[in-house]
Amino acid sequence: QVEVVESGGGLAQAGGSLRLSCAASGRTRITYAMGWFRQAPGKEREFVAAVSSDGGSTRYAESVKGRFTISRDNAKNTVHLQMSSLEPEDTAVYYCNANPDTDAAWMIERAAGYWGQGTQVTVSS
Repeated sequence: QVEVVESGGGLAQAGGSLRLSCAASGRTRITYAMGWFRQAPGKEREFVAAVSSDGGSTRYAESVKGRFTISRDNAKNTVHLQMSSLEPEDTAVYYCNANPDTDAAWMIERAAGYWGQGTQVTVSS
């Protein structure tokens, strides 16, 4: 079992910034690929960003490229999502995903692994 805990989020104005963090623990393996998804009201959950277990590889949805940056602190198996130039369309519940069975960032897009409880991000225009 893997425990995934998100923090951060909240309210921002359009053009502003927010930072999300996600800590994963459990299993013998210390670090693994992790990433973020989001779900807006009435929409399907969608992939946002992912990072490999060593932090050397990242992937982003087209809608957030150039605005969001994912990074990780392997000493704490924590992943951060720095969100800049926020738009009202970024409003959603953001979920962290941790997959202890893979090192690869691209595997996170398959939405397997373990989920956090979600954190709300609201961007006002």
